[in-house]
Amino acid sequence: MGANAQQAGSAAASVAALDPLDAHGVVVRYERMVYGIALSHTQCRGDADDVFQEVFLAYHRRQPACRSEEHRKAWLITTALNCARQLAGSSWRTRIVPLTADVRDSTPQQFEFATLEQNMLFAALRALPPSYRAVLYLFYFEDLPIAQVAEALDLSAATVKMRLSRGRRLMRDRLTGGVFDE
Repeated sequence: MGANAQQAGSAAASVAALDPLDAHGVVVRYERMVYGIALSHTQCRGDADDVFQEVFLAYHRRQPACRSEEHRKAWLITTALNCARQLAGSSWRTRIVPLTADVRDSTPQQFEFATLEQNMLFAALRALPPSYRAVLYLFYFEDLPIAQVAEALDLSAATVKMRLSRGRRLMRDRLTGGVFDE
């Protein structure tokens, strides 16, 4: 009887973990992942903040029915990528003209890491095409296996492997010389 009660308690805990109304718990659990995706796909911290807010606002409003934590994670990844693409392709971003002659004053604040190496690595990642950037970020920074990356991005596992290979090569080409050859 004690084992059945323990199993029932763990089943109730897993259902509670998938409760779509617990938006705060979802934010706490996935904030690092969503912000990392947003930051790697936008050009500045302000834009990443906007994407972050849009993703969790959409989660709160829609309250998607998730079958599992992997499904919830995939939904958040897909939504973050879509919001970042939508922000980058908006007519505001493509048609704005700075009012000042000094372009540096009109550019958004860039994100800075603690070390020069981290800044160079992140700049190289951001310079990659979005298809490689998303796969590399999810695989290396979020430690998702290839199968989950494929599911989250709605790609085949072979496509994910190819993009990882090509993305690594592009990163290697961008980072050779300077700090990383020492």
